[in-house]
Amino acid sequence: MDSSLIEFNNVYKSYSISRLKYKRFAEDIGQIFQRVLTRKKRTIQKEKFVALKNVNFKVKQGESLGIIGKNGAGKTTILKLISRVTYPDSGEIKADGKIGAFIELGAGLHPELSGRENIYLYGSILGMRKKEIDEKFDDIVKFSELRKFLDTPIKRYSSGMYARLGFSVVAFMDPDILVIDEVLAVGDKSFQERCLSKMNKFVKGNKTIIFVSHNLEAVKSICDRGILLDHGKIIKDGRVSEVINTYLANYS
Repeated sequence: MDSSLIEFNNVYKSYSISRLKYKRFAEDIGQIFQRVLTRKKRTIQKEKFVALKNVNFKVKQGESLGIIGKNGAGKTTILKLISRVTYPDSGEIKADGKIGAFIELGAGLHPELSGRENIYLYGSILGMRKKEIDEKFDDIVKFSELRKFLDTPIKRYSSGMYARLGFSVVAFMDPDILVIDEVLAVGDKSFQERCLSKMNKFVKGNKTIIFVSHNLEAVKSICDRGILLDHGKIIKDGRVSEVINTYLANYS
């Protein structure tokens, strides 16, 4: 019996990109005057950016998977697909269980609301009931170390404070699958250490973690398995130390 919580089967994902069509400078000058006289609109080219190309992998319950690669490799797209923020053009995705995702800084948070109000807002977006948030509220606040700023609109928060609030809510929703993208890129060292400690507790509790980070030491400390992506393709899938060595040898 297949015990995989997550499966990607021939997953292909692309995005449309709109660009202004540029020609040689002399031609552009002529077209500017033509548009002024005729009110002719500029030509917009639509291009397709392929984020993932026929990606296949499985993640079992209790596995901790680190996904690494250069910017634009497709790492965050995989997290968004797992979290159902977006959907593939083709292929099949399975993600069973309660998913806690912290992918984009500030996503799910409202800048005009206070930290207190955003805990309830973000918790409800993640599928928590009010009673559950009430029960975990003090733990969330304690972990975030934002009690002093709890009734301040978060538009006045720093990026590090955003990260502390968002991660704290996700960490205490007790998900089956924890999906984290670059949470260690912001925040002070103390917060980063608390995040790593919390994620390690998830691993020991037989939870599944999908972790994207450019911090290779953090990936190595959390994850037992790694995937290296390049231009939407899986280059290597295996022991995290071996995957990191391949990345350092070929992409650093």
